[in-house]
Amino acid sequence: MLHEDLMLLFINEQNGKLRADSSSVENALAGAVLIELANSGRVAFDPNGKKLQIVDPTPLKDPVLQESVTRLDKPMKPQRAVERVRKQLRDNVAAQLESRGVVRVEPRKVMGIFPAKSYVITKEAAQNDVRKAVTEVAHGYRGADARTGSLITLLYAVNSVHKAIEGDKRDMNKRAKDIATGNWAGDAVRRAIEAIQAGVGAATAAAAAASSG
Repeated sequence: MLHEDLMLLFINEQNGKLRADSSSVENALAGAVLIELANSGRVAFDPNGKKLQIVDPTPLKDPVLQESVTRLDKPMKPQRAVERVRKQLRDNVAAQLESRGVVRVEPRKVMGIFPAKSYVITKEAAQNDVRKAVTEVAHGYRGADARTGSLITLLYAVNSVHKAIEGDKRDMNKRAKDIATGNWAGDAVRRAIEAIQAGVGAATAAAAAASSG
């Protein structure tokens, strides 16, 4: 699942911390969930692409996706959908990875006071596989496919390509921008991803403005 792959990209395997701020991680994860829902046919956009809604209420096997569907109770703009879906999403995705034996979640303290969590990678191959695939595309060694293209587009939407992947920031951002507008997906999927990307970016900007204010 995209949200699981994305969470693995955000985890710093050296110290168990996240490579980006909480808002960016949560918004990107929400975007990944919405892309999965669109790809599964559960969610669709109206003709002008401004609002999405549930079009197939069939229950999903993935608990994170199913829980997210319940939050999309009416047609809404992508930014609003991101803001609804992101609530507790990081914990839910981490718990799902933990249940698969990929990650172990441990409590820690920030400055010895504030409670936080560490994410210990327990199945290195899982993280290595997704990081290798995304790195090769981000560095231009091969073209994007639906999986890597979606992941890089989401990282780009929250300005975190250089945080999740090692390399020159300027070069990778230029490559990521090209990928975000590329033709690695069909027209319908591409339009959905573009709308979700815009929603993720807007939600991230709004969260940043709120925190600075």
